[in-house]
Amino acid sequence: MKAKRQMRVVELVSQNVITSQEGLCEALAKEGIKVTQATVSRDIKELNLVRVPSGDGRYKYALMPGDPSLVYRERFRRLFTDCCLDMNRSANIILVKTIDSTASAVGEAIDALKLPGILGTVAGDNAVLVVVKEGNSSQEMLESLRKIAGL
Repeated sequence: MKAKRQMRVVELVSQNVITSQEGLCEALAKEGIKVTQATVSRDIKELNLVRVPSGDGRYKYALMPGDPSLVYRERFRRLFTDCCLDMNRSANIILVKTIDSTASAVGEAIDALKLPGILGTVAGDNAVLVVVKEGNSSQEMLESLRKIAGL
């Protein structure tokens, strides 16, 4: 799935020195994500990745400088458009229902947003539990997630 693959691309270039599209294809393949160079090229463009000095005379892929949450917010919005079925809350927990096999990517996107009122997420196959920090309103966090998602 495109959204999940692109989330892994962001993580891979953030945590590793990826110097070429071929290297990115290989890194994804090691994780069981088979892609073509053309697909990786489109992902790089859509994610606004840039090449920056790696410190050893080479260049590596990285997120464009600036506010990384903007990239994640757009990714989150797309994930919800593609994957979210419903959201509801109880006490300090928000339940996000997703289509099968997408909850992990949605959970990663929520975590990447680093919203101050969210403690963390736990994802299954088709649902994500979002734990709201003590002292924060789960209703307000639910509304924030819905607003970000455009729901």
